[in-house]
Amino acid sequence: MARTARSRRTTAALAALSIGVLALTACNGDAEGDVAAPGKHASPSATDKGADKGEATDVPSSAAPGDGGGSGKSSATPGTPSSAPTSGSDDDQDGGVGMCETTDLTYKVTVASRPVNHALLTASNKGGDACLLPANDLVITIPGLDGAAEHMGPEGKDWILKPGESAYAGILFARADTAGGKSADKVEVALTASESPSTVPVAGGPITVNDSQVTSFFGTAEDALTY
Repeated sequence: MARTARSRRTTAALAALSIGVLALTACNGDAEGDVAAPGKHASPSATDKGADKGEATDVPSSAAPGDGGGSGKSSATPGTPSSAPTSGSDDDQDGGVGMCETTDLTYKVTVASRPVNHALLTASNKGGDACLLPANDLVITIPGLDGAAEHMGPEGKDWILKPGESAYAGILFARADTAGGKSADKVEVALTASESPSTVPVAGGPITVNDSQVTSFFGTAEDALTY
């Protein structure tokens, strides 16, 4: 009887030991599986990385060079250039415009209140065409006196005088420090020395002439009477 009871206790102990070993084995197996199995947030494989990179950098652009697809060049058509000056244009150049002749202009000479002993010459284009005015070749003479008026002041620039436009020159008839002189109520005007002059009455005259001088042509009366 005593032996039977001891055998039963031994069998029960072995059974319990076996159950414990099995349980421990199962736990270790689960732990190893947890380490080996990839998690839900595991890094992508090399293939996945290649695919991701291809989406970002390897897909070729469909924009052709010059279409504005990041090429740095605009595809807009260049605008039409502005029109070049017309040949012979009165506003832009003197091509095709003839020189002004003395007979192309009308003249008026008026005694100026200031400066003293001065007169203003106004020359106007009376024709229907523009002409190139020689600014520095003006010739002023007094009938009955020898020689032409000397030049005074700076030289001007030849410019195109349109129909109806005027140019101006200042005439000095007498120096205050020079005594005597000849009385005159007319002057002779020529645009160049090679042309026949036009005789012009002096408005506000007669004047006393003893040492005459004349400026170049200017665009305003104020400039002409500065010298």
